Amino acid sequence: MEVFTQIAHIPVSPFAVVTAGTFDGVHKGHIKILEQVIAEAQAHKGHSYLLTYHPHPRLILQPEYMGLKVLSTLQEKLKLLEETGIDRVVILPFTKEFSQYSGQQYVEEILVQGLKTREMIIGYDHRFGHNRQDGLEYLQAVGPKYDFSVVEIPRENVDSLAVSSTRIRKALEACLVKEAAQYLGRAYTLSGKVVQGKQLGRTIGYPTANLVVEDAHKLIPANGIYVVRVVLEDGTRLGGMLSIGTNPTVGGTARTIEVNIFDFNQDIYGTEITLEFVDYLRGEEKYSGLPELKAALANDEINSSAILQTSNL
Repeated sequence: MEVFTQIAHIPVSPFAVVTAGTFDGVHKGHIKILEQVIAEAQAHKGHSYLLTYHPHPRLILQPEYMGLKVLSTLQEKLKLLEETGIDRVVILPFTKEFSQYSGQQYVEEILVQGLKTREMIIGYDHRFGHNRQDGLEYLQAVGPKYDFSVVEIPRENVDSLAVSSTRIRKALEACLVKEAAQYLGRAYTLSGKVVQGKQLGRTIGYPTANLVVEDAHKLIPANGIYVVRVVLEDGTRLGGMLSIGTNPTVGGTARTIEVNIFDFNQDIYGTEITLEFVDYLRGEEKYSGLPELKAALANDEINSSAILQTSNL
């Protein structure tokens, strides 16, 4: 997969098949669109393109959405897109200036002059241009003039999946990680660097790796205890149980992300690990002291191990 951040650097394709959108999370609905883009490009011996934007347009256009949390960081999105088999990803910096582009500017400068688009494949609700003023009808009207065709993914094909980035966000915020996985077509993931914490866990037999997630806009699921798979930097995948919360039993106030990795005792400080959310166990609780907390963790370990043995995530 080739990645471009400047239109001028993109080589001309014999037949450019293009789709566009934020594609946050690269969920099952996005995959359905990309599969058609890839198939059409292969049929015409050309290249498949995804035109996407960074940062998320809402963060620029709607200040009230500054609390918006994304399902995938740019790095995660590119990794997921590469797995789909798309040929080329074009990342346009989304700025206020770009948001002022008219539909005509967008078509002429980006689709025609920039990508040399021969076929445009879009979802039924795709909008573009200043204030999202244009869509399918405009593309169909100007397509013949610029020698590109337009294909719309029918509404029923998208709605049948009952999936959207918003629905996935709501599921994760409600601890419904298995439901989110159904929409995504895979487990939701969270990556971060392992840093040194208070090391309280090791005093009760449950050492944890403390994660720091660098992207402030990455969605972190609701507080609670989760069953996870842990992917180390070298690709090793291990089972574990995760706590997201403030550690009220020991008087904590700051929100932390701490994972106990089963049957593992290596030093991984400073490395990056990825958590794959398998299931939700329970909410965060405040116990009378460390003995009661330790008993709860022992029970969590038993339940987590049983879930990991039967889970297909």
